[in-house]
Amino acid sequence: MIDEPADTAVTPHTDGQPEGAPEESVRDVLARLYADGRAFAAAEADKQKLRAGIIGVGMRNAALFGVVALMLAFASIVALVVGLTIALAQVIAPIWATLIVVGGALMLVVLLLLAAKGSITRMKKAIAP
Repeated sequence: MIDEPADTAVTPHTDGQPEGAPEESVRDVLARLYADGRAFAAAEADKQKLRAGIIGVGMRNAALFGVVALMLAFASIVALVVGLTIALAQVIAPIWATLIVVGGALMLVVLLLLAAKGSITRMKKAIAP
């Protein structure tokens, strides 16, 4: 028997560098790390700009749809009030029908404002120290 081990066909490198790879200095590694970090930060900034743009367009569209919906709701309420006045004018005099419908609408407004005031009062009590 032979006391010496046989040579292998390929001797592995023990320093972690692949064969034929150039030696990099610490400065080169840090420069590459800095460049990669800047590229990552730029890509992340572009991604966040795109997200902000998508959110902005979505909010604009939602606001537009909301305004149109409020305008239609207001027009429907006006039509209801006019319809109630015309329908009531068939039963009583037109001036009394107008006064009854306007008075009822104003009472509803007062009730809604009182409900809003109560809600604000409850909110102030809830957040008071």
